[in-house]
Amino acid sequence: QVQLVESGGGLVQAGGSLRLSCTASGRTFRNYVMGWFRQAPGKEREFVAAINWSGDSTRYADSVKGRFTISRDNAKNMVYLRMNSLKPEDTAVYFCAAGTTYWTIGPADFGSWGQGTQVTVSS
Repeated sequence: QVQLVESGGGLVQAGGSLRLSCTASGRTFRNYVMGWFRQAPGKEREFVAAINWSGDSTRYADSVKGRFTISRDNAKNMVYLRMNSLKPEDTAVYFCAAGTTYWTIGPADFGSWGQGTQVTVSS
């Protein structure tokens, strides 16, 4: 398994931007599909974005498409989530996750998780 640590969360006004980072340990980072999920209080964890092994294909939830961008740097064992035009409904704990399949992207498809980073968007 791979160990994951997120950073970059915080408080931002609506319309603002944040970039989340996820650092992965281990020499097999490039073997994993990487994803971002989020969980708001009282809600289930939901898919946000995923990127394939090489970084040349991405997938997004409809709610963030056009506003969020996922990217990865396999040389640095890093994955990022750039979030623009943030809305109050984006407020949640954001989790970085590693999985082995790109064709199904539910939480159960990812076996390694970070501890999460809080993103709060004020109106």
